[in-house]
Amino acid sequence: MGNATEWFDYGVYAATTTYLTAAFFPGSFGTLFTMLGFAVSFMLRPLGGMVWGPLGDRLGRKVVLATTILLMAAATGAIGILPTHSQVGWLAPVLLIALRVVQGFSTGGEYGGAATYLAETCSDKRRGFFGSFLEFGTLGGFVGGSAVVLACQLMVGSDAMYDWGWRIPFLIAVPLGMIGWYLRSHLDESPVFTEVAEHEHPKGGLLQVVTTYRREVLTLAGLVVALNVVNYTLLTYQPTYLQKTIGMGESATTAMMLIGQVVMMLVLPFFGRLSDTVGRRPMWLFSLVGLAVFALPMYWLMGKGAGWAIFGFIVLGLLYVPQLATISSTFPAIFPTHVRYAGFALGYNVSTAIFGGTAPLVNEAAIEATGWSLFPAAYMVGASLVGLVAWQYLRETVGTSLRGTEVPDSNSGEIPVVTRAVA
Repeated sequence: MGNATEWFDYGVYAATTTYLTAAFFPGSFGTLFTMLGFAVSFMLRPLGGMVWGPLGDRLGRKVVLATTILLMAAATGAIGILPTHSQVGWLAPVLLIALRVVQGFSTGGEYGGAATYLAETCSDKRRGFFGSFLEFGTLGGFVGGSAVVLACQLMVGSDAMYDWGWRIPFLIAVPLGMIGWYLRSHLDESPVFTEVAEHEHPKGGLLQVVTTYRREVLTLAGLVVALNVVNYTLLTYQPTYLQKTIGMGESATTAMMLIGQVVMMLVLPFFGRLSDTVGRRPMWLFSLVGLAVFALPMYWLMGKGAGWAIFGFIVLGLLYVPQLATISSTFPAIFPTHVRYAGFALGYNVSTAIFGGTAPLVNEAAIEATGWSLFPAAYMVGASLVGLVAWQYLRETVGTSLRGTEVPDSNSGEIPVVTRAVA
C-alpha cells in the first residue's frame, strides 16, 4: 500500500503529460520540457539514497519508510494547487520542478527501503513470491494513477481536463499518503536488521559500500540499467509515444496502458513464486534475452494501429515481468545486512537517475532529432545487453538466508551468521 502510494505520482504524471505541457510548458518544445520535469526528480534520487540509505542501516528500515511517504504525498498534493504558466509565467514551471526535486529526494530512500524490508521479513524459501508484491504495489500505483486520470477524462471532458481537471489526481495523493504513513508507522522493525543491530558488527555507511562492495554495486547498477530503461519507456513514455506516433486518442491511450498494466499485475506473483523454484538468475536471463530479441518487432507492430499497439505492449510487458517480479528478492540479497539499505540505495538510484528517469527525455529527444519512431525499442535492446553483462556477475541467492554480515550466496553452502567482533 505504501509503495503504491509512492508510485501513484509517477502514474499520474505520465498520464497527464499533455495537460501538464499545456499548463506549465506551452510552446514548440513543451513535451520535451515536461519529460525533463519527469527526469529532474530522478537526478535527486542518488542524493536521497545517500541520505536515507545509511540512515536506514543505522536507525532502522521502519522510520525511514514512514518519513519518505509523507514527503512524497505532500509534494504530490502541492502540484495539484500550483498556479499555471498563464497565471504567473516562468514561476509556474520553476515551482513544478522544485516539487519534483522533493519527490525525487524522498523516492531515493523509498524503493530500496521497501525492498529491503520485504526481503528481510519474508521466509527465505518464499522470498520471491512475497517480494513480488512490492512491484504489485508499484504497478498498482501506476494503474491507480492512470485509472484516476481516465475517470476524470470521462467525467469532465477534455476541455475541463486542460483547464482544471488535471489537478484532481495529484490532490488524491494526500489522503493516500496518510493511509500509507499510518500503515508503515505501525510496522514491526525488520528482525534481520534488529539481530545485527543488537550485536557488534562491521561498520556500514557509503564509504564501506564503495570500498568493500564494488562488485556488488556495479552488478546491481548494470541490472538496473536494463530494468529501468524498459520500465520508464514502457510505463511512462508509452502514452506520449502512442499519441504522437499513431495518433491514439487520450482516453484510448490511457485505457490501453491500464489493460497492459493490469495484466502485468496479475502475473507478477506467479513469476515471483516461480523464481523460488528455478532461481533468480534464470528469470533474469529469460527476460533480458526476450526483450533484446522482441523489442524492435513489437514496436514495429505498435505502429500498425491500436489493436497491434495493445498486443505489442502486453508481449513486452510479459517479457519484462520476470525482472519486475524478482527485484525485491534479487537486489537486497546482493548485499550483507549492515550495508544492505545503503548499497541498494546507492547502486539503484545512481543507475536509475542516469538511465531510468531520463528514458522518456532521451526517447523524445532522439525521435525529434532523427524521426526514427523505433528508437525506444533500440534503446531497450541496448539496455538489455548491458543487463546481460551484469547478469554474468550476479550470484544466485534463492533460498539463502539474509542474516548476518556476509554476502549471501546459495553456492557457498553456509548460512550467514551475525559477526560478533568488528572485522
